[in-house]
Amino acid sequence: MRSGGNNSNTVFEYLDYELIKQNPKIICGYSDITSITNIITAKTGLVTFSGTNFKTIATDETDYSYKEALKRFVEGSLEIGKENEEYITIKKGQAQGELVGGNLSLIHNLVSGKYKIEFKNKILFLEELGYETSPAGISNYLAYMKQNGVFEQIQGLWLGNYEHESKISLEKIVLDTLGNTHSFPIIKSNNFGHIETKTVIPIGTKAKIDTNQRIKIELVEKCIN
Repeated sequence: MRSGGNNSNTVFEYLDYELIKQNPKIICGYSDITSITNIITAKTGLVTFSGTNFKTIATDETDYSYKEALKRFVEGSLEIGKENEEYITIKKGQAQGELVGGNLSLIHNLVSGKYKIEFKNKILFLEELGYETSPAGISNYLAYMKQNGVFEQIQGLWLGNYEHESKISLEKIVLDTLGNTHSFPIIKSNNFGHIETKTVIPIGTKAKIDTNQRIKIELVEKCIN
């Protein structure tokens, strides 16, 4: 587990993807490691994880993220988050697909170019750090993704934590950017991102969204052997 490194994409060309594939390990983190986890999954087919790291486990005021890590890595649970958490429906519907995503500012850099990742038939999850990225910055990232056809390819969208002093929500920016041109379901929860309540999300594992359910997203296959 690790965190940090807003230029983490600069290591892509130095990674031995075949060696990583032949020696699978749990690779888990959030924020700037988003680039590394998603590109490793894309290049190797291995499942990586968006979630806590050793530093945040040691400094968190609660044991939420620690217990979520145990639940995913030790117990092999398919549950996302805790039973009493609130999931909000932004746009109704059902969807199924492999999970891809993490920090928005990093994900938008993986849309095109030599190290682009696949978005077709995926469920995309996104979060962003409010004091680093303004609503205008969020809109810019999303518009770039829209212009490059990302939202024409995905099956569903899952939004996580974003807190900005303007009080403008991530879901409002998403809806303003996308308009009414897309039919996939959109849900919102506050259990991943730059907050203590970080559930462990397996990148490259199939999940399903059903807005008719109270807990609106769940894994449909194991991510730990």
